[in-house]
Amino acid sequence: MTLKKETSSMELGECTRNPGYQDVDGGGSAADTVTAAVPGEKQDSTAVKLDPDAAEEYTQLKPYAGMPKEVLLLYSSQARYRVSREILFWLTVACTLALVVLTATVIALSPRCLSWWQTSPVYQIYPRSFRDSDGDGVGDLKGIQEQLDHFQYLNIKSVWISPFYRSPMKDFGYDVEDFRDIDPLFGTMEDFEALLAEMHNKGLKLIMDFIPNHTSDRHRWFNLSRTGDPHYKDYYIWVDCNQTVPRPNNWVSVFGNSSWTYDEVRGQCYLHQFLKEQPDLNFRNPNVSKEMIVRLLDCTHGFISCFHITSHFFVFITLQESVTTEWDLYHDYTTSQLGLHDLLRDWRAEMDIYSREPGRYRFMVTESYDYHEVDKTMMYYGTPLVKESDFPFNFYLLDLPQNTSGLWVQHLVHLWMANMPRGQWANWVVGNHDRPRIASSAGQTYIRVINMLLLTLPGTPTTYYGEEIGMENINVTDSQIQDPAGKYNKSASRDPERSPMQWSGDMNAGFNNKTNITWLPVHPEYRSINVEVQKEDESSVLAQYRFLNMLRQSELPLQRGWFCYVHADASVFAFLRELDGLNQAFLMVLNFGIESVITDLSSIRELPDQLKVLMSTNQVSDGKVLQKSRILTEAGEGLVIQYSTHTRFNPNHPGQCYVSEKACYLGALDILYKC
Repeated sequence: MTLKKETSSMELGECTRNPGYQDVDGGGSAADTVTAAVPGEKQDSTAVKLDPDAAEEYTQLKPYAGMPKEVLLLYSSQARYRVSREILFWLTVACTLALVVLTATVIALSPRCLSWWQTSPVYQIYPRSFRDSDGDGVGDLKGIQEQLDHFQYLNIKSVWISPFYRSPMKDFGYDVEDFRDIDPLFGTMEDFEALLAEMHNKGLKLIMDFIPNHTSDRHRWFNLSRTGDPHYKDYYIWVDCNQTVPRPNNWVSVFGNSSWTYDEVRGQCYLHQFLKEQPDLNFRNPNVSKEMIVRLLDCTHGFISCFHITSHFFVFITLQESVTTEWDLYHDYTTSQLGLHDLLRDWRAEMDIYSREPGRYRFMVTESYDYHEVDKTMMYYGTPLVKESDFPFNFYLLDLPQNTSGLWVQHLVHLWMANMPRGQWANWVVGNHDRPRIASSAGQTYIRVINMLLLTLPGTPTTYYGEEIGMENINVTDSQIQDPAGKYNKSASRDPERSPMQWSGDMNAGFNNKTNITWLPVHPEYRSINVEVQKEDESSVLAQYRFLNMLRQSELPLQRGWFCYVHADASVFAFLRELDGLNQAFLMVLNFGIESVITDLSSIRELPDQLKVLMSTNQVSDGKVLQKSRILTEAGEGLVIQYSTHTRFNPNHPGQCYVSEKACYLGALDILYKC
């Protein structure tokens, strides 16, 4: 190294030997002191101090490891280092800002993510009939827990369990004695907590019934009301009446008897739209509304899921006419009353408070039988400004068996889609615990194509236990009737659709393998129609249900794409599902007729001339290549056809297409965006 001064220069031998500028004895920085070594002269240990001015003239060929701060600062101020450093700094700032802007843009343009209740079918369990774990012949909570793997096999994430609150069981759980307790018939609170924990471990969401319209006559509130307790006396609907003629008006209950029953303790009549053991609550009393919110939140706080709310509330008016059944009356004064939607909005607001926790959205669905007054049903969605339920149950597909026609199916689908408020989410039900099983009412020929319809329509499908294997109604003799409705009227019994789940060909269909007891008879065909045997058959109803559900959850057009009618006639209903920006689309051709037909779709120019069958309910047709002018389907056969296209159907046919929330696919980034 070289040290230059104005008067002389010297070679720093020590520095040459130690470029790291070792510290001298006595401390101090090597930039401050060095030992001079001059050839030919005697060395001494005199320290040579570098004055500050000398630092300005210090030069070094290149930086070196271990250089002191003062020397480092000399290099850092040089242009080549300063400019490089500033370039890197501003480049980092620019990249960070670009990343922030890109993230904000993606968030702003991204459509809302689908929630758990939108991505999975809802599977309804009737707890008495699902699985008996203790051998008493009645299904229970432990039995449900034993069969949770069934939902994972089907890739189902949402499980709805019909009521299991403490109850006298006059209406099999819909007469609630205590909303805060489990009926011993189904288990204990510990059993419920264990079931809930295991469901969450498996990624399942629990949906519970909440029944606000009435309670059991054994409920604490009713006992206090009938004795005239000042706080509870108006919790129910009481009117003056005569003990000998206890009919203030002509109203008839769902079960066929008068809607009024005289109570000897209070000396008045109370209203019950169902059994006399199910007195109706008086929601004109604000204390009742508050109490039900408390009960609702008791559940909402503890569970990650939702509530299925039966929405019937009643008021009183006198009408004197001779009637024998509820269908002889207009229900202008007993259903969908003023104030009902205000009440539901209050409940929705309370539930939303608990939905703010990440991953803990509280889902609410309402049940309202408005039949052909579809506009009343749509009111349960709420308004653009005030939300009510996530959706009201759509029961219109329950009428599928009335007509085996593609035009009829399109009519039932269109009835919902054309009336549903813009931006709302559809849902579909083909069976439940109150209606005959679809495999019996429509026939085994059509169960596969109905499942295909259910799982490819837009929205959330609901599957009643056993529909995934094609379970049918049972025959129930007079002595076997359990349903209260059937005891009033045998033809109205709901027992046939509530038979034990068919798990295997073993004793009692695997429902109860401990004793030979079942609360209702097992279907005689259980050895051929059960979960175990259908798991081994890749062409079974169960296998096809599973395939369609997994397809639905893996393909964007089926999850959230456009739904468009393309054809309907006396036999066939055909529609497609597509997503803007995505080349893959799906065409469903479903034959609900009574014979084989050839469907000509050559007029649909957006379809390619050749179409390949991805799946058929008749397995021999899987993989077939069809001409769009000659699509052959057998009676009860459904086809899922996947095709590639750059031409969308929906822009040219807006009157035939619906979408809940429009989204487009950007292939370059593999993302969805609002469009």
